[in-house]
Amino acid sequence: MRRVWRAARYAPSVPTVRIASAQVNTTVGDLQGNVELILRECHRGGALGADVIAFPEMAITGYPVEDLALRPSFQAAAVAATTELATQLARDGLGHIAVVVGSLATAPGGRPQNVASVLRAGVVERTYAKHHLPNYGVFDERRLFEPGNEPCVIDVGGISISIAICEDLWRADSPPEIAARAGADVLLVLNASPFEQGKHHQRVELCQTRAADTGATVVYVAAVGGQDELVFDGGSMVVRPDGTLAASSPRFNTDLLMCEFEVDVPSVTANSWPARHRGIAQPGVIADEPSDLAEVYDALVIGLRDYVHKNRMRSVILGLSGGIDSALVAVIACDAIGADNVHGIAMPSKYSSQHSVDDAHDTATRTGLSIRQVPIAPVFDAYQGILSLSGLAEENLQARVRGTTLMAVSNAEGHLVLATGNKSEIAVGYSTIYGDAVGGFAPIKDVPKTLVWALSQWRNEVAQTRGETPPIPPNSITKPPSAELRPDQLDSDSLPDYEKLDAIVAQYVEGGVSATDLIAAGFDPELSRKIIRLTDAAEYKRRQYPPGTKITRLAFGRDRRMPITNRWSEPGEVGE
Repeated sequence: MRRVWRAARYAPSVPTVRIASAQVNTTVGDLQGNVELILRECHRGGALGADVIAFPEMAITGYPVEDLALRPSFQAAAVAATTELATQLARDGLGHIAVVVGSLATAPGGRPQNVASVLRAGVVERTYAKHHLPNYGVFDERRLFEPGNEPCVIDVGGISISIAICEDLWRADSPPEIAARAGADVLLVLNASPFEQGKHHQRVELCQTRAADTGATVVYVAAVGGQDELVFDGGSMVVRPDGTLAASSPRFNTDLLMCEFEVDVPSVTANSWPARHRGIAQPGVIADEPSDLAEVYDALVIGLRDYVHKNRMRSVILGLSGGIDSALVAVIACDAIGADNVHGIAMPSKYSSQHSVDDAHDTATRTGLSIRQVPIAPVFDAYQGILSLSGLAEENLQARVRGTTLMAVSNAEGHLVLATGNKSEIAVGYSTIYGDAVGGFAPIKDVPKTLVWALSQWRNEVAQTRGETPPIPPNSITKPPSAELRPDQLDSDSLPDYEKLDAIVAQYVEGGVSATDLIAAGFDPELSRKIIRLTDAAEYKRRQYPPGTKITRLAFGRDRRMPITNRWSEPGEVGE
């Protein structure tokens, strides 16, 4: 039986419960550092009068832990850290707060469990193990799996809270969902959901659907930060049963989101039964949503920043060719870790145009990064004097001399080398192993070429709006792309128009379609077959490419791995 809230809502002495969602950036394996971070947020929440403070999925351990979850020593350390956190909260005078935190536990038989622990009064009061797991690359069902378990429902100040973990929100038959349908006032969901283009809108719609289905307010607590190829974009939210947004956190930033719930005090009459206590989520702060390009750019920045900082590096180095790819990577790096920590090397060959050299130095001037020029002609000529290469082998030699130069400076000075290849080129193998493919991280590895242009133009427009110098040289954006490995070379000599290439790659890689499907959809038959053949043949190159930030549903290396030795042909791949 649902109650009408109007009378209770405006009563002068309506009790309230405050739930805080701590959108934090944790580090995998840094249990001590993560616990200290959680404690700081609990002190902040306590000072603001929070009755419940919730943290993301596996906040104690960082996420995803991958095969660390299989180590008994790591499992034991996670359990100990959770217990110690509960004890420390009581020591610090915060034992009255219900702290709900994601961690790792051990099930019978030594199986790792992805759990949510309720810490209160100095102890681990309750533990709920994740019920449903995805079957994509972030989790491996063979490694992290939990048996079915009873719902975890806690009462705080008259508010009944059912606790769920990430994918449990997807399924109507999960224990938390069942508890919410049976009468829990709040469905509290701990999440570590990786960023993909447009995915946040799907999360909002899912929360709205679950809130409407259960009649409970959904409190969705999200993780933020970068971990290897993954980026967690935050966007914690509180969604009322009618689908309206009561409060939300900004994307790509840490945040402590407070939401106050008014408690309805039930009454009993001769003709009715006691209504359960219900909470009304009061209006709170609703964060602005970034544009489509802004969210991708923010993901690339935070992905690189956290990769550098969490791996205890201080600086990066990259080859500056004067082209759009290296210019965008350089600007991302400057935004991520500061221009003082970004170093560029211009490595002209005898085929390099003067405008490319000028554009490389212009990028440095506009951003403030340091640049040095290392002509590669003497080294190239020395190799040629021994090998006398021609054709493609000669072209690739230039790229490999540049790669060796970058790695040598990195080795000498301690910089992380950034690869500057984009998804379009990596898809069809338009890169040189041990050449432009060298490096420790590839910021735009999952960014199609057409999106590279769009992001570059957007970043310049943002700078102009702020009254700043646009960081990317206009000539780098407008000139025809070229690797300049032979006289008058253009990318279009080897590749189709990038708009056509990107459309086919998106359909084949992310959509999983065949050549027959592409042709039926109106794509050129010969071009479709060519792109599929090139993509399949380049798998061995992609296996050797550095990790890079994932922004699409299927990123090379992270989500999509095809056999290198493979004689399968997609339907329609062989022409009539």
